[in-house]
Amino acid sequence: MENYWEKAISFEEYVQIGRQRLENPATQQEIDYKHYYELGLQRIDRTLKKYAAAEEQLEELAVKNFDGKILIISEVWCGDASSTVPALVKFFEGKNEVRIFLRDSDKSLINQFLTNGTESIPKVVILNKDFSVKNSWGPRPKYGRELLAKFKADPENYTRDRFYNDLQLYYAKNRGKDAVQEILELL
Repeated sequence: MENYWEKAISFEEYVQIGRQRLENPATQQEIDYKHYYELGLQRIDRTLKKYAAAEEQLEELAVKNFDGKILIISEVWCGDASSTVPALVKFFEGKNEVRIFLRDSDKSLINQFLTNGTESIPKVVILNKDFSVKNSWGPRPKYGRELLAKFKADPENYTRDRFYNDLQLYYAKNRGKDAVQEILELL
C-alpha cells in the first residue's frame, strides 16, 4: 500500500488533471468522456462550495483518534466520485492526509477492492500509520446502493435516467454527510 500511496496525488492535482483532460483530451477515452469530465468538475466545484463538516462528525473523528491516512481510488469523470471525494477531502483536511490514486493509471490497486466484481469508484481505503489496510468503503453511500438496487430490480419502470437523476439529487442535498458518516464508522 505504501507504493500506491507514494504514486497517489493531492486533491488539487486530481482536479488539475481533470481540467487538463477536459480542455486537451489526449486519448480516445478522454474525448469520449468529455461531457463526464465537465459534469464531474461542475459537481466537484458545487460540493466544495456547499460542503461544511458537521460539528458532531468532527467530534466523532476527534474521539476516534485515528492517526492513519485516507487513500481514495477515483477518476474525475465519475458521478459518484465527483460528489463524494471533495467532501471527504474537506472533512479530513488538517486532520488526516488524503491522497487520490487514479484508477485508470494502474488497475492493480482497484483490483484489490472490487465491488461485486466491478472496478466501481470511488473506493476509499483507510490505511493505518504503517500502511496496512484498516478498512475500505465505496463506491457510494447506503442510500445510493438502495437506488442502484431499485434500478437493477426493475429497469423498465425505474429507468437508468431516473436512477442517475435521483442519485445526483441525493448527492446535491446530502452534500457528502452520509459518506463521511459511513467512513467514520469504519475508523
